[in-house]
Amino acid sequence: MSADPAPVHRRTLRTPADLVSAGLAAPADVPALAAVAGRYAVAVPPALADLIDRSRPDDPIARQVVPSAAELEETAEDRSDPIGDESYSPVAGVVHRYPDRVLLKPLLVCPVYCRFCFRRERVGHADGTLSEAEMDRALAYVAGATAVREVILTGGDPLMLPAGRIAVLTEKLCRLPHVEVVRWHSRLPVAAPERVDAALARALRPPEDSEVGVWVAVHANHPRELSPATRKALRVLAASGLALVSQTVLLKGVNDDPQVLEALFRALVRNGVKPYYLHHPDLARGTAHFRLSLAEGRAIVAALRGRLTGIAQPTYVLDIPGGAGKVPVGPEYWDEDAGIVRDWTGRGHRYPPE
Repeated sequence: MSADPAPVHRRTLRTPADLVSAGLAAPADVPALAAVAGRYAVAVPPALADLIDRSRPDDPIARQVVPSAAELEETAEDRSDPIGDESYSPVAGVVHRYPDRVLLKPLLVCPVYCRFCFRRERVGHADGTLSEAEMDRALAYVAGATAVREVILTGGDPLMLPAGRIAVLTEKLCRLPHVEVVRWHSRLPVAAPERVDAALARALRPPEDSEVGVWVAVHANHPRELSPATRKALRVLAASGLALVSQTVLLKGVNDDPQVLEALFRALVRNGVKPYYLHHPDLARGTAHFRLSLAEGRAIVAALRGRLTGIAQPTYVLDIPGGAGKVPVGPEYWDEDAGIVRDWTGRGHRYPPE
């Protein structure tokens, strides 16, 4: 951390001029940043701006949230819809890729626009919020898809909705007889922890006579993101009886280091959050500077085995481009042909033992 505390900003930074005034960009960078902002939404909320160490040009928080000219560079493998949402969207706001679960996207705005976001070409637009009629059609689709057991609310950030709308949506989903789990995906506890209060936690709770499990998946990528305010927000959610898991994206220059990930996952577990997914970065346009190879990612994950308790180990996954879904891509320990299993140090052991 910097010896000098970062200034406290009371509003979200949205323009190149805002970034310059906050000491997060140089005036010479404004033309390139304006070009980036013309393509992809920009928002750096106070909670994250205040975590940035301005003395470090490679600060991992800044790298995630402050736009850069590197976003103007595209590669042949980049895709506008890297995980194939559009191909699996039967009605507006719904993605139905797996038989037993659907995604429901009530809005496409976020408290922060991460520079690596796989939906970066769609988020940030208020017109992405479902109208009342569109929401009714989306809920009708879920009601008619009786094989669905889990509804995952995403976006955008669904916790940007007012608490009253969250409460209504939670109850409607929990009243569907075939739904067993409702899961909210959010960056809000990290990006705007001051908005996580008792009213929001109550809105997320299922009705008292419901047996539906409600989970909150918190997006966190670096241990410094678990600020005192974020830890308080997590306690508020946990105290309300909500189950908490986390999602992390493996990002070059942010957390592509076993020690950083270990610190993050230990901090999450200490605060009642089970690390759930470690995502290999998607092929979103203008994000090549965040991507590392699968081999590099597997080596990092292998380094965590044995030094980190199992409860703090997420599943390392790749979302196959085009919509084929997530698959685990972590290191392998069992060699069937040789009949050998390797322990966390890399030593081989015959199994069954001779």
